[in-house]
Amino acid sequence: MGIVYHGNYAQYLEMGRVEWLRTLGISYKSMEENGIILPVISLQLDFKKSAKYDDLLTVETKLKKMPSVKIEFDYKIYNNNRELLVEANTVLAFMNKARNRPTRCPDYILEKLKDS
Repeated sequence: MGIVYHGNYAQYLEMGRVEWLRTLGISYKSMEENGIILPVISLQLDFKKSAKYDDLLTVETKLKKMPSVKIEFDYKIYNNNRELLVEANTVLAFMNKARNRPTRCPDYILEKLKDS
C-alpha cells in the first residue's frame, strides 16, 4: 500500500524516548544495568495522516510533568514536509528489575531534569 504499518509507531515513540534520555546524558542501557526498567503501561495514538515509505520522520518528545513512580511523555510525529502525522502519549512505570516492583524515579534522573 506504500504506507507505514500502524504498529511501527510504538517503535518510533520508543526511539524518541531513548533519544530524549540520551540528551540528558542517560543511556537506557545503563539504567537497566543499574536495575531500573521502564515498561510502558499506557499508549495512546491519534493518527492524523499516514506516513509513507521513504518519508523522513521527526519525533518530538516532551516530558509532560516531573516523574515520580511514573513518567509521562507527549509526542508529535512529522514527515519531511513538516506535516503532523501522529499525536501520541505514553506512560511508563519505573520498576526495580530484581524485585519486579514499582520504584521511584532515580535521583540522578531528577537531578538532570532540574538542571535542564
